[in-house]
Amino acid sequence: MEETTVVERELELKLVLSPDHSVPVPARLTYRAADPYAVHIAFHIGSEHPVYWTFARELLVEGVFRPCGDGDVRIWPSKTEGGVVLMALSSPDGEALLEAPTAQVSAWLEHTLRAVPPGTESERLGIDEELTALLSAEA
Repeated sequence: MEETTVVERELELKLVLSPDHSVPVPARLTYRAADPYAVHIAFHIGSEHPVYWTFARELLVEGVFRPCGDGDVRIWPSKTEGGVVLMALSSPDGEALLEAPTAQVSAWLEHTLRAVPPGTESERLGIDEELTALLSAEA
């Protein structure tokens, strides 16, 4: 696979404002083989520029099945009907609780895991080659 591989998915999330009220938020999930540990989400919230979040792919993979995360990003599957994954995002600018459709997120994650299988991420970064070159230059 080429380092230019990008896996994207447009989907509609729900911003949870209260237990009885949520608003739709269009979003784009992006995964790049050249940045193999991270997933990127762009939220289109009606402003001139989208809001971007980046966090570990592993966090999203685990969060589909069980609660995970600490601090700024926490992800867990919903215990209610409807198949959603909840994402709690926290920043100095505020906090947001979002619902994402589990089936769509899982299908997108499957594509990312086929593009760069778990455990092979470091090979994409070329760290070993860079370290070898650095050490041989010092000798």
